[in-house]
Amino acid sequence: MTKIFKRHGHNLMLGTSATVILLSSGYYAQAQEKKLVLEEIVVTATKRAESVQDVPLSVTAFDAAFTERVNLDDVKDLVKFAPGMAGDSKDSFIDYINIRGISTNDFGVGGDPSVGFFKNGLYQGRNGVVVTSMFDMARAEVLRGPQGFLFGRNAISGAISLYTARPDFNEVSGYVSAGAGERNHFEAEGAINLPVSDKLAFRFAAYHSEEDGYLFNYARPDAPKEGWHDKSAFRATVGYQNENFDATLMFEYENRKLSGSTYRTFNDDEILPFLQSVAGDLAVPRGNKGDIDSDMGLGNHDRGEVTSFSAELNWDLEFAKLTSLTGYKDHTYSYAEDFDGMALNFNNYGQEQDGNYFEQELRLTSQSDSKLSWYAGVSYYKENINAAFSNTGNEDVMCQAYYYYSCSEVFAYYDWGDFTANPAGLVEDNIIDGAYHGWGAYLDLSYAATEKLEVGAGIRYTKDTKKFGINILPVESDLGPFFMFGVTTDGFLTTEKSWNDFTPRFYARYHVNDDMMVYGNITKGYKAGGFGSFAVILGPDGTDDDLLALPGATPNDFNPETVWSYEVGLKADMMDKRVRMDVAAYHYKYTDLQLNYFDSGSRVENVGQVKAYGIEATLQAIVSENIDLFMSTSYNDNEIKDADIIAEGSDGNRLGGSPSFTFAALLSFHMPVGQNGEINASADIKAQSKTFGGIENLVAAQNNGWSDVSLRMGYESYAGWEVTLYLENVFNSRYFDGTGEGGGSFPHHGFGISVPRTFGGKVRYNF
Repeated sequence: MTKIFKRHGHNLMLGTSATVILLSSGYYAQAQEKKLVLEEIVVTATKRAESVQDVPLSVTAFDAAFTERVNLDDVKDLVKFAPGMAGDSKDSFIDYINIRGISTNDFGVGGDPSVGFFKNGLYQGRNGVVVTSMFDMARAEVLRGPQGFLFGRNAISGAISLYTARPDFNEVSGYVSAGAGERNHFEAEGAINLPVSDKLAFRFAAYHSEEDGYLFNYARPDAPKEGWHDKSAFRATVGYQNENFDATLMFEYENRKLSGSTYRTFNDDEILPFLQSVAGDLAVPRGNKGDIDSDMGLGNHDRGEVTSFSAELNWDLEFAKLTSLTGYKDHTYSYAEDFDGMALNFNNYGQEQDGNYFEQELRLTSQSDSKLSWYAGVSYYKENINAAFSNTGNEDVMCQAYYYYSCSEVFAYYDWGDFTANPAGLVEDNIIDGAYHGWGAYLDLSYAATEKLEVGAGIRYTKDTKKFGINILPVESDLGPFFMFGVTTDGFLTTEKSWNDFTPRFYARYHVNDDMMVYGNITKGYKAGGFGSFAVILGPDGTDDDLLALPGATPNDFNPETVWSYEVGLKADMMDKRVRMDVAAYHYKYTDLQLNYFDSGSRVENVGQVKAYGIEATLQAIVSENIDLFMSTSYNDNEIKDADIIAEGSDGNRLGGSPSFTFAALLSFHMPVGQNGEINASADIKAQSKTFGGIENLVAAQNNGWSDVSLRMGYESYAGWEVTLYLENVFNSRYFDGTGEGGGSFPHHGFGISVPRTFGGKVRYNF
């Protein structure tokens, strides 16, 4: 956004379907006769400034005031208010986030995310590095549908894009804020803007948040509760400008310490009763939905350090603007969780990871007033990633779960010799070494055929190359590679593969009148192929007697997936611009969808196709001089076919984790008090329908629909300070971020238990 209406230093902005809404005391403009109208907002979503009502895209935008008001913490929290999105989780993984039903569905490091995350136009990476705290923000945008033309990397199902506050060359300014709440919650944030001259300015910002956990663990009653966090971040930005050139350089560091994902096993009619019969009562979870019962044999943590540098350079060439975007990111990451969610030591998961990522994009955007406008660009990236994974469990639990008896009894029965227990249990480790690079080139043309009709077309070429090595380490347990892999390797199995594709798009927009626009677009999306991190493909000779993969074995590779997406939309201002409506309907067809499943290792394969239909709608209204309303909703109907390799008989089932309906609303009230300030209050709700834990659509593993209501009230002084009190999850709703389908002897489970009702407050001073 390049234009925001502001009054008394406060604004609250939220945009949907490429439309930005202001929801606060300053969210409407008043004409001289006191007529209330929705403010026109200018955005640059198509690489040039134009009214949001003219942009033929589906995008939801939030400004810093909105994210602060509703306590959006990490970047993934944007899912709560963006229509067509689901799958927020309380960790540094993004494999569960989905847009219009499509998620990444691969938690390894050999594939690419379906949802792309970007900051200031630069790609942010993968699990363990991509999730960052939102502080000192300018705005955040959620774009739905394939996004191959707006960024240097493909994002096949959609993208989340953050824009941080930039230096202001006009005056010294800034803010400080602090907050406290239940469970020893404490947060602090601040920023200062320091102009040196009309050409040079600096901006510094810092953030910290910490909170104790809220989940009691029956298996570890004396341990601190799970669900805690302790995060700190710092950012320094320098801006330079002259007549025909400007530059923005940024350094950012974040240290994140959180609980790992928490799981709770589901009671069912088959798996859990069987586990209880052979392994005892520890298989059955104690407590209720707000508790966990996990042994956490590897601990439970989510720790990452991320350092990044970026540079944006712009040259005004008169006929066009030349933009250079450069980014570099380095990270280390450590993670551990109890994946089975039981007090039994069945399957604990650990990950140690480090890597770096470099990217460069050059873009040229036309600046003439002719009927033909265009932009073109090229981009390059290079990524190095190293990860070590560990899966551990108790040997006897494994034998009981799969053979019904202890390991000693099993070995004696099959005459395998004496069984000697390993003090560390069954430990299966593997190492991944990846070196990836790729480049893309794109061109987009639009032509104003008449005063009302504009048509456009674009093409992108992408090539990705991945060199991938997997080393499945020897297993010390007498069970061998029993649970996770089924084999080991003699050192690294390494291969290199490349994939490429041309992805076009076509679009048109027609202005029915000054207050109504309809648009349509057809876009092809592409996501590169890759390699599974937890399996190998055996050669013709298979394995030796010790289950060592013989020569000819290769990494588990999979092909790209593609989608054709079709979308039509309507944007209209009504009732003298006091009401704004946005509606978008879409249909897509995915082919060769990349899905993860378990079969002699956790594999990733291309399956048949996914078709979906959906509609997303938002309504914004100035109800009165003191009351503003925002509502958004979405409906998605998807089905998968030809996925029998993963789940036989799944044709026609829904994708896991994708709700049919989502809904969000925010009702805000503001009223001046005397001459010195105003009071404000708001109520917001987020809700979604049930989701399934996988494509088998098992009722025993479904996540029931839920709703979450929060209340806020405060006072804002025109002198620059404000105070806010909040009560989140007012009705103390208990729900899961998502669920997972088990199978065989592995139980169904839910993960990410909702945060209970929470009271807190914040103070802020702007200067």
